[in-house]
Amino acid sequence: MSESILGMQPETAIALMAFTAAFCSVLAVWYGLLAKNPMRARAKALAQRREGWRSSLLGPRRRQRPEQAMTAMRSIAARFNLLRGKLASEAEKGLMLAGWRSDDALVAYVVVKVALPVIAAGVTFVLVSLVGVGSLEAMFQIFSIVAAATLGLFLPDWVIRFRAGKRRKTMQRSLPDALDLLVICVEAGLGLDAALVRVSREMASSAPELAEELSLTAMELGFLPDRRAALNNLLMRTDLPALRGVVNTLLQTEKYGTPLANSLRVLSAEYRKERMLKAEEKAAKLPATLTVPMIIFILPTLFIVLLGPAVMRASDALQGF
Repeated sequence: MSESILGMQPETAIALMAFTAAFCSVLAVWYGLLAKNPMRARAKALAQRREGWRSSLLGPRRRQRPEQAMTAMRSIAARFNLLRGKLASEAEKGLMLAGWRSDDALVAYVVVKVALPVIAAGVTFVLVSLVGVGSLEAMFQIFSIVAAATLGLFLPDWVIRFRAGKRRKTMQRSLPDALDLLVICVEAGLGLDAALVRVSREMASSAPELAEELSLTAMELGFLPDRRAALNNLLMRTDLPALRGVVNTLLQTEKYGTPLANSLRVLSAEYRKERMLKAEEKAAKLPATLTVPMIIFILPTLFIVLLGPAVMRASDALQGF
């Protein structure tokens, strides 16, 4: 008789491991192929905003703590002149690409950028030197403190780059739909300013990032004396290569008087085709991408199911001698 494993027979244990591996494989493939609904996140954000408004109306005292934190950050930034250096000027563009344009965002970024390395290094020093977590040697303690300070120094920049890249991809996906709506508005007789306002209003729920940028561009077209500056500001705020073609088309049509609807229709078809090609490219890479998960999760299960009974029979036969 074979020995039991944790109170179970070897056959039961092997079957349980095979079932667990198969269930994890199916779950990983399911979550990998599950399409994300952007409207669900938008509805959740609107619900959170509604709850924030309700709490601000019912309990205004709860907002005193964030206001006090921002006031302290403003005083620190003003005391050490953090908003006048090169760091603030470079960070302003990154925050603008990430969609954070308020003055409080710049103040919070600069203060966190300066204070986070000191805080991370101090916490690591307390943990590895005073508390003795990990029982490290002196050289490794110094290395861990320097690594924590370096991580705290670059972490805000990584967060901003990640946010800006995600925002850029979202606007890239929704740009063909915005161009189609813009073509319809222009063919209906609306001017460029009114067409941008209408498109931003229609896309406020499905693509809020692009709708916000188009709305700002429409406002700048209304009060800036140079329309080229307003369109160039759109490029600077988004840093989207696809929008460069749209801006060049708008400038050429305004300069030479060519039909705007035809040019926008050609650009919309081109960007939609590009988006389809990228989707086909991802679909073509899918078999190669699934090779490693299949090797990791499926092949061990097959080996357990196919070779497990033979190994157990051989073990029982060898125990008989």
